[in-house]
Amino acid sequence: MNWVQLLVDALSLGGAYALVALGIGLVFGVMRMINFAHGDLITIGAYALVVPSAAEVAEPYLGAFSVWLMVPMTIGFVVLMMLATERFAFRPLRERHADGASLLISSFAISFLIQNVILFIHTGRPKSVNILDGLRGYVSVGDVRLPLIDIVTVAVTAVLFILLVVFLGFTRPGREIRSASEDFVMARLLGVKANRVIAYAFAVSGVLAGAVSLLYVAKTGVLDYRMGVPLAIAGFVGTVLGGIGSLWGAMMGGLTLGFASAFLQALLPPELRASRDAFLYGLVVLVLLVRPQGIFSSSKRLERI
Repeated sequence: MNWVQLLVDALSLGGAYALVALGIGLVFGVMRMINFAHGDLITIGAYALVVPSAAEVAEPYLGAFSVWLMVPMTIGFVVLMMLATERFAFRPLRERHADGASLLISSFAISFLIQNVILFIHTGRPKSVNILDGLRGYVSVGDVRLPLIDIVTVAVTAVLFILLVVFLGFTRPGREIRSASEDFVMARLLGVKANRVIAYAFAVSGVLAGAVSLLYVAKTGVLDYRMGVPLAIAGFVGTVLGGIGSLWGAMMGGLTLGFASAFLQALLPPELRASRDAFLYGLVVLVLLVRPQGIFSSSKRLERI
């Protein structure tokens, strides 16, 4: 077993989970609602890279552009879809003072809607797609060859987290998100517009989701209409594991889940590796029995985003 390779694999997987957890945690911080459509919005961003085709190999669309155009166009598309779901699915319910359960059901409805739209346009057959060819190489570290896409995933996760911290701490929209997360009613009394701050949170969540779309497709090379579901589940579990309502907790929870998954895959006997997720989420249950507020949250008070 090569521990350097295992560490990079764990950081890469944990980084992807962390980005999903951060996106889910941002929306929860403002709305106190888990957006279960988050994974499907990652999926729709991935499918934006290709044109509809019944073939197993998809024809490129956004994926045919240079990386300097493809990346912002894909992320921009996901942000627009995220804002559209907020405007047309969640906002009307909020304006009618719907409870949290109604918003939750709405997020499930959006999830199934997106999946069925993709099925209608692209069919349910997985498609091969080739983007970001430059990331398919390897970097040699001594006798170890590390996949470049894994190193880029780790770097992108770190950069996005730093930018998110700067955004929340030093910009007006970021401060409005933080104040609304602390006390939404008081923030509104102080002049923060509810619709605007929620739109900010969804937009930032869309940026993170778009980044995951690109990194995930670049690594796997496969599109599937259900690809976002396990990512959303992992992101949600990472958010809870780290401490729901905590930006740092979501980040660390996603990383912890990725590390646990990678190490279980490497350390379990070969005959048990197919059941890795059973061991993984069993460990999550045990951890939450000991720390129900999350590993990285204060036992006295949940940290807000």
